[in-house]
Amino acid sequence: MRNALTIDVEDYFQVNAFAGIIRQDQWDSYPLRVDGNTRRILDILDSCSITATFFILGWVAERLPALTKEIHRRGHEIACHGYAHELIYAIGPERFRADIRRSKKLLEDQCGVPVNGYRAPSYSITKQSLWALDILVEEGFNYDSSIFPVMHDTYGIPDAQRFPHILETAAGPLVEFPLTTLPLRFGRKEVRLPIAGGGYLRLFPARLLTWGIKRINETEKQPAVLYFHPWEIDPDQPRIKEAGLKSRFRHYLNLDKTEGKLRHIYSEIQFTSMHNVLSGLGYGNS
Repeated sequence: MRNALTIDVEDYFQVNAFAGIIRQDQWDSYPLRVDGNTRRILDILDSCSITATFFILGWVAERLPALTKEIHRRGHEIACHGYAHELIYAIGPERFRADIRRSKKLLEDQCGVPVNGYRAPSYSITKQSLWALDILVEEGFNYDSSIFPVMHDTYGIPDAQRFPHILETAAGPLVEFPLTTLPLRFGRKEVRLPIAGGGYLRLFPARLLTWGIKRINETEKQPAVLYFHPWEIDPDQPRIKEAGLKSRFRHYLNLDKTEGKLRHIYSEIQFTSMHNVLSGLGYGNS
C-alpha cells in the first residue's frame, strides 16, 4: 500500500514555538535556509524515486519563486500551507480567508496548476476553528490535511476520525486526510500514538514508526501520512536562544538524526503524493 509523504515548506524561524519571540515583521532579518534544505530534500526524493506533496508557505514562495517552480518541475504536488503561518483559531475567519486566498493564488500563478490541498499551520483546525473547513471549500480547495486526532497543547481533535474521509460542510464536501495515529491499548484504556512525523519522527525510533505504518497498512487496510519540515534535516541552523526550554527541546531534538531516519523509513515503506493516495481511494479531484 502506498502512503502519503508530505513536506511543510517553512523556515526554522517561522515555527509556532518561536512566535512569541520572533515577529512576522522580523522574518526578513533572518538568513533563509529553506531554499537549500528543500533542494536537498528534492535530491533525496529523486534518489529514492519518491513523489511527495509540498505544503508551501506563501511567504516562502513569494521570496523564492524558483524553489516553488523547481518542486513542481520535479513532479511533486504543490499544496498550500497558508501565507503567514498563523494559528487559525487565533486570527479568525476574515484573516484566514485572506491568508489562504493570497497564498493559493501565489502558488497557482507560479506553477500554472490548480492548488487543491491545504494544511493549517501547526494543525490549528481544532474544535475552535471548524468554521475554517467551510472557507476552504468556498476558496476552491478539494482536500485538507490539518486535523490531528490527538490531545496536544496547541492542536488536535482527540476523537476525530483517523483515516481519509469526506466532511460535509455547509459549503459543500471536503476530503479530510488526518494525521496518522496508532491506537494502543493499556488495559481498558486506548491511547492514540502520533506516528505522522515532525517532532514525533525525531523523538521516536524509525523502527517504531515503520512498524506502526506497516501495522496500519496491513491490519486496518488504510494509508498513513508522514510529514516533516525542511529545517528538521538541518542540524546547523542558527539557535534561537531566547526560546523557552520546552520550545528549544521540541525544535532542536535529534536534528542530526532526521535524514537517516527518513532514509530508513523510505527503504521500508512505499510513499507517493497525497493527491495520488486520495485518487487511489476514489476521492475524485482531490
